[in-house]
Amino acid sequence: MNSTDNNRYARQRILPEIGANGQAKLAQSTVFIVGCGALGCFQAELLARAGLGRLRIADRDLVEWSNLQRQVLFEESDAAASVSKAEAAARRLRAINSTIGVESLAVDVTTRNAESLLADADLVLDGTDNFETRYLLNDVCIKQGKPWVYAGVIGTMGMVMPILPGRGPCLRCIVPSPPDPGATPTCDTAGVLNSAVAVMASLQVTIALRVLLGSPPADTGLFYVDVWNGSFEFMKFQKDDQCPCCAKGNFEFLDARQVSWTTSLCGRNSVQVNPPRSVELDFEALRQRLEPVGSVSSSGLLMRFKADDGEMIIFPDGRAIVTNTTDVARARTFYARYLGI
Repeated sequence: MNSTDNNRYARQRILPEIGANGQAKLAQSTVFIVGCGALGCFQAELLARAGLGRLRIADRDLVEWSNLQRQVLFEESDAAASVSKAEAAARRLRAINSTIGVESLAVDVTTRNAESLLADADLVLDGTDNFETRYLLNDVCIKQGKPWVYAGVIGTMGMVMPILPGRGPCLRCIVPSPPDPGATPTCDTAGVLNSAVAVMASLQVTIALRVLLGSPPADTGLFYVDVWNGSFEFMKFQKDDQCPCCAKGNFEFLDARQVSWTTSLCGRNSVQVNPPRSVELDFEALRQRLEPVGSVSSSGLLMRFKADDGEMIIFPDGRAIVTNTTDVARARTFYARYLGI
């Protein structure tokens, strides 16, 4: 370790929980951050400043003005130029710590690439914006025996849970199936407080550091925090002996039996997004959720929704046509923002 690094990590290295040996372990570690939005930005910056050896960041989206309220790696110039989130994050992280390795991938993490992207990572951090990707991560990490840390934030509340294969429950032990499209609020429909994101990401990174240093939490469970009201709860869960994923080894999301799929509609400048399974949307409940953030109109057979960042036609079976784009990744992102999967 050179003198610059010696000074850089001095306050961290003197912690008995880390020490010189722990700092050296971090320098040899690789973490894969899936999604570089609000959570992913905080995660990446904390790990870069802590001296993690290698960060791999994947995000399919571009920087927008609405991101700047909580996505701390981005600047106004990034939003004005609509640059790739992965690219902008990597540039900022290299300026923060030029001694670490940063790999940026402007890709959508799917069944086709998830296993290879996670293969050499020591740990995975959830910075995603949809349940479908989380369940895919759960499948891959359980299959590869790789720890990952789930998190979700909405409004002023958030949840964090470490998933340690062989030591406790996986995501499907707690929530066997993802919610139907439109059944849960999203940050784009319910809002999000930036300090809530910071707290959740800090908990995720703390758990990640403990796992990487060989001292994972003794109890695996879910942290639930409401930063506005100052409440903090820890809920313990047991592994489900009938869990289709960690108990029976059925990787349904990885095997593409429960993932959405998209189709570019030839000649229409539109992309059709299909949900992972058959659903029946409650149009009235969906209307109430979408009206505060955009324009909504409907007949009995379909709903039209328009927001500042795009528009789509929604069908009762959860299928949607995202209009005025042929970019599949952007269509999936728009769908996830407002229908929550």
